[in-house]
Amino acid sequence: MKLFLLVLLTITVSSFSSTIRYIGGFRQNIFLPDTLEKKHWAFESNPFWSDEFDYSGQPDQAKWGYDEGGNGWGNNELQYYTHDSRNASVADGILTISALKEDLEGKHYTSARLVTKNKADFLYGRIEVRAKVPAGIGTWPAIWMLPTDWKYGGWPQSGEIDIMEHVGFDPDVIHFSTHCEAYYWRINTQKTAVKKIENATTAFHLYRVDWTPDEIKGFIDGELIFTMMNEGSGYKVWPFDQRFHLLLNIAVGGDWGGQKGVDDNIFPASMQIDFVRYYKLSEK
Repeated sequence: MKLFLLVLLTITVSSFSSTIRYIGGFRQNIFLPDTLEKKHWAFESNPFWSDEFDYSGQPDQAKWGYDEGGNGWGNNELQYYTHDSRNASVADGILTISALKEDLEGKHYTSARLVTKNKADFLYGRIEVRAKVPAGIGTWPAIWMLPTDWKYGGWPQSGEIDIMEHVGFDPDVIHFSTHCEAYYWRINTQKTAVKKIENATTAFHLYRVDWTPDEIKGFIDGELIFTMMNEGSGYKVWPFDQRFHLLLNIAVGGDWGGQKGVDDNIFPASMQIDFVRYYKLSEK
């Protein structure tokens, strides 16, 4: 079996003629291509990298770093991200990321944004995150991926993969999306799937991405909800042939999360994460 390593291996992807699309909604709308050269991919059964959160204190510094600051993060978000243990900590086998109502550096909320950048950078593979999201208008938790090297330029040219997003004003509706130069949310062309999960804020669910040179697939609790195929027409539609890293965060407000305002009575608002696992890709 030929293994595709997460950090060091550069992979050249051949061209494909797929025109498969995923259009947002509660069901898949797939237009089949005339031809598609598709290999048979598999994922190793044991995680190559993981955090089971079987310790106490702050998140493992060998695995996680922090994005810090209060610059709005491109979305006019209201929080200031910190590395304070009150915003991100591990106990009883669970990572808890908490948004708090407090003033810091001119902002009125604090939170945490954990990143694996330059600690674990991924090129293809399967990522699973078992999580429970916060409730409340104004919260915007996310499990997502950004490019590590930004080879094709800034956002959205180098891509984004959103494994899970939830906005508090639309409770229990989970979004899986991808963004690139051709398809992104500011021009309302992003590839998105949405799924109603009745207890997303009260129970843990498994959010997963399967990422190969051919396609990106999104799952909730093992159910396929999203498929985006590599069209084979260049980075403007498929920048997903470069290293990406994982992010875990709760934003407050912002262009999307703050569309219905922020309810200050909901804080602290927390996302809980049971585990994060990465499985290497292999070709059968």
